[in-house]
Amino acid sequence: MGLFSRKSSKTLTDTDSVTSKASRTTSNLQSPLPAKTMNGSSVAIPLPPTINVPLPPPPDPKHDPAAYLRSIYAVRSRSSIIHQKAKGNQLNHFDIDQTKFEETAAYLVSIIKRDFAPDYHTIPPHGRWQHFEVGGRLRIDQLLTSWPSKIDAKERTRRLLDLFLVSVLLDAGAGTQWSYKSKESGKIYRRSEGLAVASLEMFKAGYFSGDPTEPYQVNASGLNRLSPGQLAIGLQVSDFNPIAGLEGRIGLLSRLAEALEKPEYFGSTSRPGNILDYLLSHPSTQLSPDPVVLIPTLWDVLTHCLASIWPESRTKIDGVSLGDAWPCSSMPSPPHAQPWESIVPFHKLTQWLCYSLMAPMTRLLNIQFAGVELLTGLPEYRNGGLLIDTGLVTLKPADAKRGVDAYHHNATLRGQPCMEVVPLFSAEDDVVVEWRALTIGFLDDLLVEVNRLLKLEGSKKLSLAQMLEAGSWKGGRELAEVSRPNTKQPPIMILSDGTVF
Repeated sequence: MGLFSRKSSKTLTDTDSVTSKASRTTSNLQSPLPAKTMNGSSVAIPLPPTINVPLPPPPDPKHDPAAYLRSIYAVRSRSSIIHQKAKGNQLNHFDIDQTKFEETAAYLVSIIKRDFAPDYHTIPPHGRWQHFEVGGRLRIDQLLTSWPSKIDAKERTRRLLDLFLVSVLLDAGAGTQWSYKSKESGKIYRRSEGLAVASLEMFKAGYFSGDPTEPYQVNASGLNRLSPGQLAIGLQVSDFNPIAGLEGRIGLLSRLAEALEKPEYFGSTSRPGNILDYLLSHPSTQLSPDPVVLIPTLWDVLTHCLASIWPESRTKIDGVSLGDAWPCSSMPSPPHAQPWESIVPFHKLTQWLCYSLMAPMTRLLNIQFAGVELLTGLPEYRNGGLLIDTGLVTLKPADAKRGVDAYHHNATLRGQPCMEVVPLFSAEDDVVVEWRALTIGFLDDLLVEVNRLLKLEGSKKLSLAQMLEAGSWKGGRELAEVSRPNTKQPPIMILSDGTVF
């Protein structure tokens, strides 16, 4: 498959099409299929309904550009500038072949139909919960069942929030060589699912708890005593099983411990799960008939409370660290624009946290969320890789050469991949920033086309989170597996420090 040139004129229904390649994959890392009842019928996963509740306005970038760029409102708005340039094929690093757009949407529809037709309502929203169920094992349900009945629904939810938050923060790119052998099943898992199973088994073993009598929690004291060596043992890291960004991960958890020392958000026990109580008591939360939490409220908690966990090297405005936000040459820049206007915010891990933390609160306490539509498609290498492997997006030759040269240099380092050569860039490289921004816009466009092709209307339309789960993220992975079967890596490789991807 030509990764750096436009695709052939074959349609995706041809024998050698992307769709047929995906249908031949036998990976056990696909998202789990819908849960079944005893009689074999599909079980609908609770989805956040559309709730008409007034949302607060975004921060004014003219008065507080840092607050604006850290807000969820800025992600789609700023990325849309690059998306519009992409549709006009005016990007600095990528060529766009709009003739491949409908074929890309058709590919997504083919795998959604393959796994869920006709029960599209059973597609769960994208989130960490499904990663824990890799291999068809309902690990979270089993975990809940293992706790005594005296543990009430709120404490069960706090425990899952503890687990999900630390698991998401560990869920940066593991690299192509790392794997995890489950201590419970003996099966081997890789990448996001491997990190999910590893973090769950570490959670059950009390790795993140400072109280040996209460292993099923994450708190500041537990994270403070977690050493790099202990994390390596928990993740089964060795010279023969290296993971990308181990030091970045332990640094993130160490800074998380410090961030948890905010009793107004995390209580006297300094647990992530205590944000449940903060959200339920927040003035913006409606409590009747069922609790309704505003996404901007959840977002503000995560961005404000976790701002200190990101590396100091990140982009800053007026001395304020912006987290996962980066300057891009395709954006307006001085002297024709203000300095903040050259920055594109993504906040991928914060968005991944939002998607993931909503699930236990909704499933266990029926908490609903208003403003879910503010969240975007995740700008990461599976969703972005899909656009390249289908030929919709092509890296320009000069950048492809620069990236391949970087890959060859990196391959000389111990433990780094040296087969199935793809361009390599750092997370802050202009190529990667532009790629991530255009990914957000095209995912929005693909959602509209996928719903049209599936003939889903009104309340039956797939949400963006459902398309991410059943279509783009899964599709990007499956195309990577058949396009680069030895490494299964995306078409562009990103140097990971364990804090972005």
